[in-house]
Amino acid sequence: MSSLVTQEAPDFVAPAVVADGEIVDDFRLKSLRGRYTILLFYPLDFTFVCPTEILAFDKRIDDFESRDCTIIGISVDSVHTHAAWRRTPVTDGGIGSIRFPLVSDLSHEIAESYGVLVNNRVALRGLFLLDRNGVVRHALINDDPIGRSVDEALRTLDALRFYDEYGQVCPANWKNGEAAITPTATGVVDYLSKYAG
Repeated sequence: MSSLVTQEAPDFVAPAVVADGEIVDDFRLKSLRGRYTILLFYPLDFTFVCPTEILAFDKRIDDFESRDCTIIGISVDSVHTHAAWRRTPVTDGGIGSIRFPLVSDLSHEIAESYGVLVNNRVALRGLFLLDRNGVVRHALINDDPIGRSVDEALRTLDALRFYDEYGQVCPANWKNGEAAITPTATGVVDYLSKYAG
């Protein structure tokens, strides 16, 4: 498997349940150009770790929206299963009316194109951060039992947005508001002499 980082994200057109609960037949990734996008691949609806991730990202959706970022969930379930999962209360194993789209990848082609398909059956927990031009700038892939961190997704988004705006690179554990590095030999020396420790 080769990395998609620095490559244009594979486009797709697929059925989806959008934020208002409507089912659309032709959700297109390229329609999101001009915004940052996070693609969240997950194994299956009505499972164990998956609802915790979907609900955690939904709980912080305003934080992503304020950063000009769209979240898209993707699994191999049908749009009808997605819709049923949304209609099911959280207390009964559902996710309720989340505020971002869930794409149906029944053919497994989307998961395969992103390198997260396992045994031609389900997707691993892949997270892909796309810039405004649709280029993959960050990828994280977890095995099924390991949930992802919303805080880390936001931190990585902040770092990419900071680099895009200021051209400075973000060191280890960088958070918004902290010092960054001018990408020159003297810039890194200056940063290390002041902040490393």
